[in-house]
Amino acid sequence: MLTKKELAFLKKLTEKKIPFMIVGLSAATIQGAVVSTQDVDLWFRDLSDPQIQEAIEAQGGAYIPPMPQFQNPPSFAGEDFEFLDIVTHLSGLKSFDEEYQNAITEEIEGIPVKILPLERIFLSKKTAGRAKDKAALPALEVALKIQREK
Repeated sequence: MLTKKELAFLKKLTEKKIPFMIVGLSAATIQGAVVSTQDVDLWFRDLSDPQIQEAIEAQGGAYIPPMPQFQNPPSFAGEDFEFLDIVTHLSGLKSFDEEYQNAITEEIEGIPVKILPLERIFLSKKTAGRAKDKAALPALEVALKIQREK
């Protein structure tokens, strides 16, 4: 799902102890939900941390800061970074720090990363209320039920 450079970027973030979480449907799939998504959403504590930019540049990518005048959110750019998105807010959830305390750790290709728990993803999707979020709710409910039965 991720390119080698994207994985190396995640590894560098964890090595530098930069607080971030994988959120959204990509986090849900890691936890067993049968949903599809085209990208991996990353939520950072502090996007102004220069180590984030250093980590992406070390892998040949670039950080593009938000440009409110053009309504562009922050993002990553580069040929090998097409599947990473930056999330700055999740509907219905608490602050990054509060959610991070309850995040779970999963390994992706041997890299330990923090993941937003499935029940928090469900709440966020339900609260956001967009059509694409509503469409994912039944699959998330099934995954939650299976998770609770374990």
